[in-house]
Amino acid sequence: MSTDDVILRLSHITKTFPGVTALDDVSFEARRGEVHALCGENGAGKSTLMNVLAGIYHPDAGRIEVNGRPVTIESQHHSQALGIATVYQDRSLVENLSVAENIFANRQPVNALGLIDSGRLYRQSREFLDELELADIDPRMPLGRLSSAKQQMVEIAKALSQDPAILLLDEPTATITEVEVNALFRIVRMLLEKGVCIVYISHRMSEIFAIADRVSVLKDGRGQGTRTVADCGVDDIIRMMVGRDLAEQAHVTRTTERVVLEAERLAGERFEPVSFRLHAGEILALAGLVGAGRTEIARVIIGADRKTGGRLRLYGEPCDIRHPAEAVVRGIGYVPEDRKAQGLFLEMSVEQNVISACLESAATHGWIQARRITEIAERYREKLRIRTPSVRQLAMNLSGGNQQKVVLSKWLVLNPKILIVDEPTHGVDVGAKAEIHAILRALAAEGSAVLMISSELPEVLAVSDRVLVMWNGRLTAELGRAEASEEEIMHYASGTRVARIAAGESLS
Repeated sequence: MSTDDVILRLSHITKTFPGVTALDDVSFEARRGEVHALCGENGAGKSTLMNVLAGIYHPDAGRIEVNGRPVTIESQHHSQALGIATVYQDRSLVENLSVAENIFANRQPVNALGLIDSGRLYRQSREFLDELELADIDPRMPLGRLSSAKQQMVEIAKALSQDPAILLLDEPTATITEVEVNALFRIVRMLLEKGVCIVYISHRMSEIFAIADRVSVLKDGRGQGTRTVADCGVDDIIRMMVGRDLAEQAHVTRTTERVVLEAERLAGERFEPVSFRLHAGEILALAGLVGAGRTEIARVIIGADRKTGGRLRLYGEPCDIRHPAEAVVRGIGYVPEDRKAQGLFLEMSVEQNVISACLESAATHGWIQARRITEIAERYREKLRIRTPSVRQLAMNLSGGNQQKVVLSKWLVLNPKILIVDEPTHGVDVGAKAEIHAILRALAAEGSAVLMISSELPEVLAVSDRVLVMWNGRLTAELGRAEASEEEIMHYASGTRVARIAAGESLS
């Protein structure tokens, strides 16, 4: 593939925000018919670069060329007119509109009278959904009735409906199942045959090495170079991203005999009766595919959803938690999967978020002290290496990985006896991922119990002491570290092996 195939070229792009230089003299080019991966730690500037191309941000300096012609991308509509389609990490969909209305938002087909042609709208939407092997989705269905994974596939269908020459994919597989990932990769290969250029952002190294031709790395807003995927390895890319090798930490279990949480045939509206025990000092993983019922178990435990049967014992005593506030009082913290919608106050500062679950820790004689809030936030900023110019920075301005660290800080201030973490490293780079794993291990070493929900099997195997596997709302296996492997977990997570344990059997 020659340089004559370059369809997109960025030269010396700079973009600053108050207190932060997000892009610093970045140059980048991508070619027709290639997947060009863009890697970097959270906060490296990847999403900012995508937003410049999508017309959301305007660069302070630099030059953009599309098809060899200099352009100034004025808006999202202008970006689309240039043949650029974007699949955002944070979906750009409207839940109370139909699937078809979302796919063709602001681009609905019209008839001779200029009115929306509903027949063509649903027919064309059906075609794009079929391309993504989503025959079970009705284009007329309200988007809000779909799972998070299905909504992400609708976002991809929306981008494909624009017939793009350049497709920007920002963490497209973060919330979809393995089946949908395979369907997406099939579509990507089909687009490559048509000469489409795909810029692919992902923290999942296995995906990059499976589908990308070249990879460019950003660090602290500056370009670190471009490599051909066939000529480098995962370790090479990680060193470019973080500037060091990531040492693997040997697993040391801190599990004690003390049971802090016991579920006895606990049931909810979206999962069958489950029984298990969680011990002090233990990291217990709930593994399974998206939609298996893992998050629903966590939400019933903290009182966010109604239980339909069974009971919980907390520290050996029966308990019935009816509201998340009760869970907090009882020493249970919960890091949700969707940090933006459920874990953070995005329009509040870092320090306000850090202290939000435990205001009394910053109070003297019942009065909250501003100085004390800042001191606590600064301590956790340093402890968790939260990258922010100030603890007074708004949470919405942080990268995904640093937002996740803020959510964790909020619960560490509480010093929880039990911490439930749902997809703790979702959308987080390899460096921040290692730091979050170290935080969970340190928490267990101090005697807390951790219930970790994760779809990433390497993470499950690296961090947990035991693994419970779910499939289709059922608890199908308990695996110790010695017998757990990616293949073994996937058998139980995909339903090829089931009923290894009885629903009423307590797991310890």
